[in-house]
Amino acid sequence: MRSVKIYRAGLRSAALVLMVISLVSSALALEIGDQAPDFKLQATDGKTYQLSELLKQQAVVLAWYPFAFTRGCTIECKSLAENGHLLKDLEVAYFMASVDPIEKNKEFAAQYAADFPLLSDPDKQAARDYGVLSMGLFAKRHTFYIGKDGKILFVDRDVQPASSAQDMAFKLNELGIPKRTAS
Repeated sequence: MRSVKIYRAGLRSAALVLMVISLVSSALALEIGDQAPDFKLQATDGKTYQLSELLKQQAVVLAWYPFAFTRGCTIECKSLAENGHLLKDLEVAYFMASVDPIEKNKEFAAQYAADFPLLSDPDKQAARDYGVLSMGLFAKRHTFYIGKDGKILFVDRDVQPASSAQDMAFKLNELGIPKRTAS
């Protein structure tokens, strides 16, 4: 009987800790109008991208995903690879980002013919800065739309992987992101 009481107390304590963590991460969540945290991350195309440098040219979409090669992440990657034409004529750089190592993201990008960079944040600092790190292990599937001024324009916390590219294009148009000018 005593062990059952101890077990129940442990469950209540664990539930309380999870609730506090959830509240703290919600309190730290970035919102519209907040300054986007700068990042400098390696990408699957062999380059390193820094937000502050990207914003000198265009808006940025940063689509965080939990793990390469998982069902939802594969569907989202395919959506962007197959429908990237909807985004390429807009003044925006778009990326998927995870805490996976760069080697894993390179395999993932190659397998699904991603013609856009996937960013790797293996030390998880950018994920923490964006408030998407879950249980210290993976990124939540949230997409951040960042204006050229570095401010968060929109945060999609209900990403639909299958229509990710279409949803991004719609939102970017809604936010008034201009079309690229011919050079």
